[in-house]
Amino acid sequence: MALSPINQRRFALFKAHKRGWYSLWLFLGLFVFSLGAELIANDKPLLIKYDGNWYVPVLTRYPETAFGGEFPLEADYKSPYMRELIAAKGGWMLWPPIPYSYESINFDLKVPAPAPPSPDNWLGTDDQGRDVLARVIYGFRISVLFALTLTLFSSIIGVAAGALQGFYGGWVDLIGQRFLEIWSGLPVLYLLIILASFVEPNFWWLLGIMLLFSWMSLVDVVRAEFLRGRNLEYVRAARALGMGNAAIMYRHILPNAMVSTMTFMPFILTGAIGTLTALDFLGFGLPPGAPSLGELVAQGKSNLQAPWLGISAFVVLALMLTLLVFIGEAARDAFDPRK
Repeated sequence: MALSPINQRRFALFKAHKRGWYSLWLFLGLFVFSLGAELIANDKPLLIKYDGNWYVPVLTRYPETAFGGEFPLEADYKSPYMRELIAAKGGWMLWPPIPYSYESINFDLKVPAPAPPSPDNWLGTDDQGRDVLARVIYGFRISVLFALTLTLFSSIIGVAAGALQGFYGGWVDLIGQRFLEIWSGLPVLYLLIILASFVEPNFWWLLGIMLLFSWMSLVDVVRAEFLRGRNLEYVRAARALGMGNAAIMYRHILPNAMVSTMTFMPFILTGAIGTLTALDFLGFGLPPGAPSLGELVAQGKSNLQAPWLGISAFVVLALMLTLLVFIGEAARDAFDPRK
């Protein structure tokens, strides 16, 4: 589908912003790379050939008995016993580049955990003997997916609330603004900590808690656009022709409001990642053991003798947030009506 002339102009402006354009491709490359984390960092082989048959442990759980073992438990492919069973039938295993998952513990460390970087653990291990690079890859993925999901739902709610306030005005706008003033005055981080302490948080529970407060950032922008647009001539003409309010809001005013909304989304994404990292750092975020960049920061704080923990977390977070800020700057320039 061909872009309209104005969208072609916006795309050209975005592409002309070299810093944002290259940041977008680099961020997309890292995100796509992290989506295949199970194929890059895993404690199970990608492929096994045994006794003339093919097995894919990274996708399917196989018991020991499938390879001539004695117990109907999931096979431990790193154990010498399992290696001997597979090799006895002329089989072989294809391992991922990083033979550790985010929860795998390296029991063969030569020094106490946290262990420094080595050929076996490229970024070292944390204080539980888990591979830092594997946890960074999985943590990057869950942070971005969490932030994208939160940004999507926050934008939907924020745009809808701002549209209703701006279009109808009057008591709807007055009550909505007073509610926003009260709701935005609450200490968000403290409430998130209190709510997260009631139950053991998981991905969706934590998403719901943060969604209670993150939707307000777009309301004022969309409300202003609808307040301005509802009195324009083409909107009055559509109303005079009998078009309903919902159709006017969706077809005539919302496209103009989405221009300002799109410029804010990368910054909402950045804020969501920062909030998730802060909650994980304080111990009120994702469940214990989950791949978390905030938890890695906390380990770096607790283990100052292991600087690779703090440095790894800092580099990943700094790179991620910097790329998103650069993308947001390019989007802001592309949708700037003065250009």
